[in-house]
Amino acid sequence: MGQDMPLSFRACTAFSALAFAFVLLPAGVTAQEYPARVIRIVVAQAPASGPDLTARAVAQKLTESWGQQVIVENRPGANGIIGGDLVAKSKPDGYTMLLGVGSAIVINPFVYKYLPFDPLRDLAPVTQIFANTFGLIVTPTLPANSVKALVALARSRPNQLTYGSAGLGNTTHLGAELFAAASGVKLLHVPYKGTTPAQTDLMSGHISLMFVTTQGVAAHIASGKIRILATCGLKRSAAFPAVPTLIESGYPGVTFAGWNGLFAPGGTPAEIVTKVSREVGRHLAVPEFRERMASLGADPVPNTPEAFASMIKAEAQMWSKLIRNLGLEHSQ
Repeated sequence: MGQDMPLSFRACTAFSALAFAFVLLPAGVTAQEYPARVIRIVVAQAPASGPDLTARAVAQKLTESWGQQVIVENRPGANGIIGGDLVAKSKPDGYTMLLGVGSAIVINPFVYKYLPFDPLRDLAPVTQIFANTFGLIVTPTLPANSVKALVALARSRPNQLTYGSAGLGNTTHLGAELFAAASGVKLLHVPYKGTTPAQTDLMSGHISLMFVTTQGVAAHIASGKIRILATCGLKRSAAFPAVPTLIESGYPGVTFAGWNGLFAPGGTPAEIVTKVSREVGRHLAVPEFRERMASLGADPVPNTPEAFASMIKAEAQMWSKLIRNLGLEHSQ
């Protein structure tokens, strides 16, 4: 049939094949040459927060190894929705990524009735970076040096002790509600646009307590600007070995941890996702870097995109059940 085909048909066929090859070419070249320009990591929390510190540490290492600048851009607000939406709707080419926290990814879809994007569908997991120790911290002027003393004080002052959070429906909020339910105390919730402004008010005594990842407050704890009463893991934190857990303090049901990781817009080529995942994992395996982050309460736990996606699915199931039990499903 080949030589008997009309010239116009053969020309059309050749053009179609060339066009198809042209369409496929950018993806392959992009994956091979990536990164070829500046990469942006969006942090949906305020500067100096735990996620911000994580992003900047990783960005510095990637800049050094790739020879391309990796910048951090803070887009706080709406419990991580603003920054997450920006990345979810960005071009899926690997040049815009999100430093996402667990609450924004696996809690928001079940607390918020309307979201501009679906974190579980519209973001591609790249790699988990850290698991974060949560701690119960209080303003240093509060007359309570232990969890037992805090509970006694809160019971004597129902709805007078205030707790800050990074926004409605995230781990800093739900963790405090779990504690309040388990201890039988009534606390007044004060939501903020991120943990940093809440921590500032905590240090100045405008709020009484918080549940927050210790990574962002380690320096303030060391300086005495914040007091830590307990950590929320199954065992004591290596960063705070003298601080008891809530389990030891009599509340075995109040155990949880935070985590953060890198996400790309859905549809980002798998080759790019894998390349970023491997490079981040390589840096997190360096003992000096691991030790520096562990001193802040962050446990480096890099994983593959597939393993990260599996963990996210399990976390989403756990939190969705808890949210329903607390009556918070689609409450916002």
